[in-house]
Parts: sequence; structure tokens; C-alpha cells
Amino acid sequence: MGDSPGAGEIGLRYLTTSARLRRTVDEHLARGGVSLAQTKILQVLARSGPIRQARLAVELGYAARSITQAVEVMERDGLVRRAADPADLRAKVVTVTEEGARALAVGEAAGDEILRQIFGDLGPDRLAALGEVLAVLDDATARVVEGP
Repeated sequence: MGDSPGAGEIGLRYLTTSARLRRTVDEHLARGGVSLAQTKILQVLARSGPIRQARLAVELGYAARSITQAVEVMERDGLVRRAADPADLRAKVVTVTEEGARALAVGEAAGDEILRQIFGDLGPDRLAALGEVLAVLDDATARVVEGP
């Protein structure tokens, strides 16, 4: 019993694995033309339709400056379009373009492929168990962040 890894050790192992997984998925997506961050932005835009840039940052949990930089690159690449919000000319509204919708479809397919390769050997029972563990971790993290 004394040789069992503790919460700290398992937590660090999880963080290391999570970082490697994220890097692997991002590299796989990038070969298809969009990064993981860009795919997430395009998913929000596809789901919500045109959205204020500030709201997009909130939806993704990103800093406003990070979203501004990402959207500028994506606009340059033809994936999104920005325009002044008619209700508040200081604000920008972001819309996915046809090219962005195509890139999203390619990115999602590439993401599904690599995630199936990585998680496919777990089988249904282990996947379900992992889903339950992740839900518990997500809840615990939310409690720590939000406080009692």
C-alpha cells in the first residue's frame, strides 16, 4: 500500500500526458491546415454564428488579446471575417467564411482520426470509466477555481 503513487504523483503524470496528447493532436491538425486553437474558434463560430470578438474570448476562456491575435491570423488566412458591430462600432463581430467552414470540417475529421488512434485501444468499458474520472476531475477543478 505504501508504494502506491499519491495524488500529487498521479496528478503530475496526468498533466504530462495531457500536454503530450494536446501537442500530438495540435501537430496532427496543423498538418491539415488548422491548429487546435483555430479549430476550437471555428467550432464556436459554426455553433453560434456571427459573434462579438469579446464574447468569443469568453466562450473559449481566452484572454481578449489572445483572441485578437488569433482572429487576425485567421482573417489573414481567409478563415474568418471581422466587421464592426452596427450596435457598437468599437466592437468587432467575427464570422466564419466558407474557407473556414471547409477548414473546420478537415480539422474535425483529422482530430477524430488521431483521437480514435490514441483512445481506440481502451475499449468501451475503459472509455466509459475514463469519462467518469474526467467528469470527477472537472468538477473538482471547478470547485477549486470557483471556491466553496
